[in-house]
Amino acid sequence: MASFIGLSASQSQFLYRCTLPISSPAFISSSVYLKKQAPVRRLLVLPIKCSSSGPSQDTESEAETTSVPSSSSFSSSLASSNSTYNWRAGIGAVGIIETAYLTYLKLSGSDAFCPLGGGSCGDVLNSDYAFIFGVSLPLLGLIAYGFVTTLSLQLSAKNLPFGINETTGRLLLLGSTTSMATASAYFLYILSTKFSGTSCTYCLVSALLSFSLFFISLKDVGLQEVQKVVGLQVCIASLVFATLSTSYSNLPSAPSSQANIDLPYFTTEITKESSSFALSLARHLHSIGAKMYGAFWCSHCLEQKEMFGREAAKLLDYIECFPDGYKTGTKMIKACADANLEGFPTWVINGQVLSGEMELEKLAEVSGFQFNE
Repeated sequence: MASFIGLSASQSQFLYRCTLPISSPAFISSSVYLKKQAPVRRLLVLPIKCSSSGPSQDTESEAETTSVPSSSSFSSSLASSNSTYNWRAGIGAVGIIETAYLTYLKLSGSDAFCPLGGGSCGDVLNSDYAFIFGVSLPLLGLIAYGFVTTLSLQLSAKNLPFGINETTGRLLLLGSTTSMATASAYFLYILSTKFSGTSCTYCLVSALLSFSLFFISLKDVGLQEVQKVVGLQVCIASLVFATLSTSYSNLPSAPSSQANIDLPYFTTEITKESSSFALSLARHLHSIGAKMYGAFWCSHCLEQKEMFGREAAKLLDYIECFPDGYKTGTKMIKACADANLEGFPTWVINGQVLSGEMELEKLAEVSGFQFNE
């Protein structure tokens, strides 16, 4: 008789648990006796069905668990990329506002808001260095900031034109911000050498925006990708430097710096006749103690007085911050220094500070003036 051999669980306790099908012959060995023959020993190879045990299920569970962090990591990476694009778009929008304002000043022939020093941004913005081969520098900046902002928004929305993929879009941003940062570095050099001592707030703000966009693009692309295109970046920077150097190679030296400024005090006659509204508003501003701070060399201060007219301007409580003229080392009088002015003209009305030229209607609104003809 053949004997059944049972397999214990201890023989397969590590990775697999082996079970024997009931219908299969469970003979491991048997002794068969034939008539008049010696017993023959036979070895049967039995089909054994093996099913995975607990550890395998744990492996599947681990695989499922692993897939969850992978998906979470992808979502985190996507959110980080969108955040980077939005930051770039926001910074680019600030650049658009600044360059659009400066472009408007160029087209209208107006001067920028006067700083506190004796010089002004106009010394730089109206110089020959404000043009590249005859094209207005603020206009070129407007185009550059517009390109960066538009492309950043398209990357954030995953809606790139002309079949451009995301990697190519990032490299385009890196190339454009590289050229902007190079140009800004060049202009900072010009500002420190050709216009030594002259303050140009708009130039510094634009440089800060350009460098910020460049470093964000570097971080976004990643070190490995940057190493692959570092040669191209060097070529772009060299091309920008060569273009600017060629454009400015034949220019004369910039006007003397602020170190040589010596402006004697002078007055400018107001030619416009005052309207009844301007006269009434000037009397009202005087009655509530509103003050206008200015400087004799500030064109915006003169334009503000012209809005009031000859008669009304005399009624204003106007404080001249440099009554003895301006030259190197001259400080504002104490009344102006105590007011913590940021530029000229500056109005202080009922404790509210207003910088720059103000329309008469705005001054009436802030001061609570109501005109009754």
